[in-house]
Amino acid sequence: MWTRADTIETHATPARVFALFADVARWKDWNAGIESIELHGPFAAGTQFTMQPPGQDAITNTLIAVAPDEGFTDETVVDDTRVLVHHRLTALPNGGTRIEYATEITGPQSAEIGALVTADFPDVLAALKRLAEATTP
Repeated sequence: MWTRADTIETHATPARVFALFADVARWKDWNAGIESIELHGPFAAGTQFTMQPPGQDAITNTLIAVAPDEGFTDETVVDDTRVLVHHRLTALPNGGTRIEYATEITGPQSAEIGALVTADFPDVLAALKRLAEATTP
């Protein structure tokens, strides 16, 4: 198994960050690695979404866990490779939030795939922080 975790802290509350997570159509606003995305139901465990990275084929993902104001986990399975990304929110004493993207990959070439999947996570987290703080009341 290959793992990696990236974190950032923001002044925005967990509720504000979770609202951005739940608005899947707007993920492109803070994730340049998404050309198009479509949620096929509610933002809830069991719902699938289709995401297309720029210049690549679309992939289907499944929300396998969703906890309001705490985060969500999505799963992507391609052939014999399984990618889990846990998007965790931790409330901070100052009212802000620690945002963590923790990735677990199993299957052939998991290290190579992991490096590709997570390469932009620091930039994605920084953009998410900027958006959450810009829209915080």
